[in-house]
Amino acid sequence: MPELNHSDAPLPFPILIGDIGGTNARFSILVDADSEQEHFPVVQTANFATIDDAIKLALENSKVRPRSAILAMAGPVQGDEIPLTNCDWVIRPKTMIANLGIEDVLVINDFEAQALAIAEISDEHRQTIGKASGNMIASRAVLGPGTGLGVGGLVHTQHQWVPVPGEGGHIDLGPRTERDLQIWPHLEPIEGRISAEQVICGRGLQNIYHAICAADSIEPSLKEPADITNHALAGTNKQAEETLTLFVTYLGRVAGDIAMIFMARGGVFLSGGIPQKILPALQKPEFRAAFEDKAPHTELMKTIPTHVVVNPLAALSGLATYARKPTNFGLATEGRRWRR
Repeated sequence: MPELNHSDAPLPFPILIGDIGGTNARFSILVDADSEQEHFPVVQTANFATIDDAIKLALENSKVRPRSAILAMAGPVQGDEIPLTNCDWVIRPKTMIANLGIEDVLVINDFEAQALAIAEISDEHRQTIGKASGNMIASRAVLGPGTGLGVGGLVHTQHQWVPVPGEGGHIDLGPRTERDLQIWPHLEPIEGRISAEQVICGRGLQNIYHAICAADSIEPSLKEPADITNHALAGTNKQAEETLTLFVTYLGRVAGDIAMIFMARGGVFLSGGIPQKILPALQKPEFRAAFEDKAPHTELMKTIPTHVVVNPLAALSGLATYARKPTNFGLATEGRRWRR
């Protein structure tokens, strides 16, 4: 049986790279440090019983067989059986090594991968929100509203980038305005509290919309998050418009909080599918106003840039950057790496 390995030795090439979300899984393979990634078609997690089945299909038409794998997954990495937060897959590195012919497996949090991606992100892969800009070599943060709300930090220290995983999407979020106080009683709490993820993700759009309808005594007519955002952006439904305005406001508040926690002078980056789809709403004043409204540090917040990551394969790019140049990053592998 393979034993847990605490070595920080580079992963052997070719390397299978995977970004495993609650809904979709993306895979690529990196032949060596100088090659481009070979990307495989996006996999819907619900269509496969296990991640091993999805990997087998991805590799079926590839001429390259990986010697190692680095996988980013949604949720904390603990033990030899690692369940994903928002889907039924369980990652079992020892089983992968036994059944897939892979000799070395590293598993990290998906927002560590997103944090790795923003260390070297090109201008073409980001859209700046607001006036603050720049490319300061300083700590950064990333938030990703999608199936859930992922949060990660990227701390710059000792000439290295250190990705910091966490569960920041589950911090408390409370009402601030009179309108918030009208809406909040209609939001569904989890064990007595409203977390950021309850309102800032796909189902969060639905939660805000239904709460607005309940507060206004209106029967909700929109069913899916995409319906809400489409009507909001088109200006064809009043409740949908308010939903999206409040969504970007709450996202701005939380992004500002995370920026202060990490002192993210290098910027805060919004990743995932939702920010790209609602970019016009994020470019309106509400997001930056909420982000900057952090007295007594408002002037500081005005200097911190915010960006939307417009590269759908950002996490794979981040993992590839680490795989090519692992010494540039202080990525902790203890307890998260298995070898044959």
